[in-house]
Amino acid sequence: MKNQIKTRFAALKNRMVFRLWAFMMIPVMFGIGFMWVVQIFLFEQNYANASVNEVLNQLSPIMEDLRCRDIGEDEKFLSFISHINAGGDLLLTSTDGTLVKMYSSGHLVQPQEWETKLKSPRLLSKNSGLEELIAGRPYKHIEKMHGQIIGYELGFPVTYHGERNYLILRNALMTRTVLNLNRSQLIVLSILLTGIASVLAAVLSKQFTRPIFQIKESVDKLTQNEFDIGPDLDRQDELGQLSQSVGKLGKALQRLDVLRREVIANVSHELRSPLALITGYAEMVRDITWKDEAMRSENLNLIISESNRMSEMVTDILDYSQFSAGYSKLKKDWYDLKDIVNAELTRCRQAAAEHHITLTLQAPEAELNFEVDALKMSQVMRNLLNNAINHTPENREIFIRLVPKSQVPLSSPVTALQTDQDFCLVEVINPGEPIPEEDRKIIWERYQRSQHQSGRHLGTGIGLSIVSTILKAHDMPYGVNCKDGYNIFWFLCR
Repeated sequence: MKNQIKTRFAALKNRMVFRLWAFMMIPVMFGIGFMWVVQIFLFEQNYANASVNEVLNQLSPIMEDLRCRDIGEDEKFLSFISHINAGGDLLLTSTDGTLVKMYSSGHLVQPQEWETKLKSPRLLSKNSGLEELIAGRPYKHIEKMHGQIIGYELGFPVTYHGERNYLILRNALMTRTVLNLNRSQLIVLSILLTGIASVLAAVLSKQFTRPIFQIKESVDKLTQNEFDIGPDLDRQDELGQLSQSVGKLGKALQRLDVLRREVIANVSHELRSPLALITGYAEMVRDITWKDEAMRSENLNLIISESNRMSEMVTDILDYSQFSAGYSKLKKDWYDLKDIVNAELTRCRQAAAEHHITLTLQAPEAELNFEVDALKMSQVMRNLLNNAINHTPENREIFIRLVPKSQVPLSSPVTALQTDQDFCLVEVINPGEPIPEEDRKIIWERYQRSQHQSGRHLGTGIGLSIVSTILKAHDMPYGVNCKDGYNIFWFLCR
């Protein structure tokens, strides 16, 4: 049973509702404690001191009479002093402690009533101030019982009928009654404040945590592949922003799930096609054309071509994965950009020639030296050229331009970048249907194909993603423009 209680309490402590409730109650309890401290150590003490000072202020005009005058000459004088100590007692005692006279609220108390009156709580403290009185000095003392102020005593040395006596004023009833009432009210107020604060803290805690639990439920559903469900909180605060972020995450995951399915289908299709060709032509070579040297060579060349195509596809996917995961690092050195571009043009001219497409390079004669990763920049040019070839009609021309910074026209979009670095504008320009405005940003994302839909080879749609990733790693701006029936893919090598 104890273990169950401990387990439940531990679970309750770990809940945010309980923690918020506890955090809200801490300042409340601190405030109540502060009220008690102020009441006991400040207000009550001040009240007692104020009562004593009030009596002393009223006695101050006759203090000289108390020191020099024989108060026995006027019996009304003691009654007057007793009036000043309203609600208290006046005791006139001899030096040996014998009670001579007693007044209460201005009235003389008869000796037969002294015993009854003196049954009230003893106010004279253990250190009753006799030493002060014997020395001829008045004294005052605030009496406490169990930490609570119950009254005060004032003592004065006086002369009564020519003899040395002591005049003692004591008051308990009014001070003690008021302080007890104040403490009772403070207890009731503390209980009410604690109860109300506890209820409000519980309500506010639940109100605050409700949207958090809604967001948690949405995140849990996202983990179960329910991407079309969001918290849908109509709030303008941080929780509303978090809700919007979770909604965006759901849409992104939904989109990613669609892309994942597409890439699986595309890669499966693209790998299946060359595999089927390889298998078919290998069987043909084995069964039919193995004796015909010309046919055998043609079929084997096709097998090799399709194998290379599969290898490039797998390489692209692996390269993109490595870049995305941060495992691939750039190995920069100084290279002539024209050498990199010419090398890739040589590789791609055969594929372009199969469709009667011409590749034309427009570049200055001077060297264009930049610190780049030559292998990665070769991938950029190869993917841009393959993309251009795939979407260029037959018997057309593709232009590759290398434009140094000094020759970039003011009308070019790259002039808005306002870069102080030396750069070279690289453009791959192919004729074809213009890319829709809304697709010009997403084509750089993985597996997005947009204009590839009408292309000559479907592919995996990952080529431009590799271009984007490599150029970002080099801190090179890039983009695509459409003008006068041409699609212009560009980047700044710097």
